Amino acid sequence: MNPFQRAFLKTPVGYLEVTGSDKGIRSLYFINFRVRVHRVPSALKPCIGQLEAYFNGSRKAFDLELDLKGTGFQLRVWDEIQKIPYGSAISYQELALRTGYDSALRAVGGANSRNPISIIIPCHRVVGHDGKLVGYAGGLWRKKWLLEHEHAFAQRDLFYMKL
Repeated sequence: MNPFQRAFLKTPVGYLEVTGSDKGIRSLYFINFRVRVHRVPSALKPCIGQLEAYFNGSRKAFDLELDLKGTGFQLRVWDEIQKIPYGSAISYQELALRTGYDSALRAVGGANSRNPISIIIPCHRVVGHDGKLVGYAGGLWRKKWLLEHEHAFAQRDLFYMKL
């Protein structure tokens, strides 16, 4: 038996593919095609349930075991991204400062772009220094939707965000 399982979830912004095992969630990616949503493996049921709650607006934080694989640098960046509160956004520069790598802005941006567990590690909450929506593997339209869903646009004191 393959120790990694996968499940699919239809969301307002397209389908998600979740992979993981009893150790935790390994990946969560947007996919740009339709799939038939089958039975959810037991190891992934908590994740699918929490994602459904997130998309229906009743969950603001995730409580899931993650099975992250990355360099020490990437893990540090991903850990810091998880600290960005729901409904907030920070710049890549601020993320670099928070990780202690303020002179490695490009490397921090690269680690952010390699985040294997989107939404749960909310890389969509990282924006350009001028508040513009930049750099989202799932597509900028999805990033905008997720931030609007989290009411980040309502917080005028953060940034003026536009495409």
